[in-house]
Amino acid sequence: MSVAGVAMLVSLLLFLALGAVAGVLAGLLGVGGGLVLVAALAWLLPNMGVPREAAMHAALASSLASIVLTAAASARAHNRRGSVLWPTVCWMVPGLLVGGWLGSDVAVHIDGDALRWIVAVYCVLAAAQLMFGGTRPASAGGDVAAPRGLPMTLAGGCIGAVSAVVGIGGGSMTVPLLVWRGVFPVRAVGTSSACGVAIGLASAVGYALHAPDGALPQFAWGYVYLPAAAGVAAASVLAAPYGTRLAHRLDGRTLKRVFAGFLLAVAASLALGG
Repeated sequence: MSVAGVAMLVSLLLFLALGAVAGVLAGLLGVGGGLVLVAALAWLLPNMGVPREAAMHAALASSLASIVLTAAASARAHNRRGSVLWPTVCWMVPGLLVGGWLGSDVAVHIDGDALRWIVAVYCVLAAAQLMFGGTRPASAGGDVAAPRGLPMTLAGGCIGAVSAVVGIGGGSMTVPLLVWRGVFPVRAVGTSSACGVAIGLASAVGYALHAPDGALPQFAWGYVYLPAAAGVAAASVLAAPYGTRLAHRLDGRTLKRVFAGFLLAVAASLALGG
């Protein structure tokens, strides 16, 4: 096998490993998978021919493209267990789609180094939410605990826009919002997964269509680096159901604190990677 063939194989294995991690996190916590992907891809992609000045945009776009399938697999697994509040999803989706599209349009006009710092700061905020975020008791009802109405649509717009800029499926915002509104945590994770499909789709298409011509090398659609998005998605679809099973079995408090520490490490790597 040629040197180029070996490099491509190694790259594919790395993307598959990243996808497996992101898939488990998506099903288990509903947060963090996208942040891990963005940090890892921002480091990997310049070694694969992606220009350094476009690496952060490509990392965000590729992460979001993979999240479409990751979130769909997680949502499907949660739905089988009755953990997706579809009325809430329906109210949030219009805002998520518009916010995701607009957020990607804003992000492509931000310098890559500035984006790196934005994502690093968001990692710190997400870690703080995991460690210290308060909740209120969840309702015991099914549809009674499903938040509805225009406020959820407006919240979806904000969540979609921020998610597009930092390359995530929105779980670190959607899950705390739903739990605060009285939703059981495991249902909040399932509902967040379904919302992540809309965020990933609108944002990834936005990054693809808003990118300047020739922004990335071969095998790219706009800022979406297709080998990364496909490799990550393939593994994450298989791994997400395992995270879902764990979410229904484990007390997530200690796990969330451990993962918060991991997010702080991700933030540090992004800050030092510039």
